Amino acid sequence: MILYLHGFRSSPQSFKARLLAERMRLLGRADEYQCPQLPASPAAAIALAQDLVREVDPAQLTLIGSSLGGYYATWLAQQSGCSAVLLNPAVKPPRDLEKYVGVSTQYHSDDPFEFKREYMAELQALQVDVISKPERYFLIAATGDEVLDWREMVGHYPQARQIVIQGSDHGISEFADYADEVLAFCGIEAESSNR
Repeated sequence: MILYLHGFRSSPQSFKARLLAERMRLLGRADEYQCPQLPASPAAAIALAQDLVREVDPAQLTLIGSSLGGYYATWLAQQSGCSAVLLNPAVKPPRDLEKYVGVSTQYHSDDPFEFKREYMAELQALQVDVISKPERYFLIAATGDEVLDWREMVGHYPQARQIVIQGSDHGISEFADYADEVLAFCGIEAESSNR
């Protein structure tokens, strides 16, 4: 099973989430893919993710986390022992999201999105200083990420499988080129998705 955790102000409508959902549908495995709309509260987002995978054997679960979702995926993988794919993951969101406290809108709609001051402590509680079992992690980081520093990502996941894309952007515009490799890491052979 794959649980995709989207980034800050994002949604299941993100390009990467929709692309993976479509690949899984084409493989006849749509029921093994979930991408929920995460609440603004980090604690509530983690609780939702834990509820969705409560009955899933960690050996059969891979989390895919983009940006802030990568931060969540790292904490959840450390807690459960499952694997995680990290797409331009946030490494220090308590620092990076301070300036976003307040109300803004989601990227894929005009719906208001409030990031409350108390969420900073919730983020801090999810900090993973050192990952264990790096073989359970697969990092894709773009040097052209305009939001987060790829060098922090690479440094935070030492000895994990890593692809560093020269250039690109925070959303990894060419993610379709890496989707099959991501699915293979999740234990899903994706050859038929290219037909």
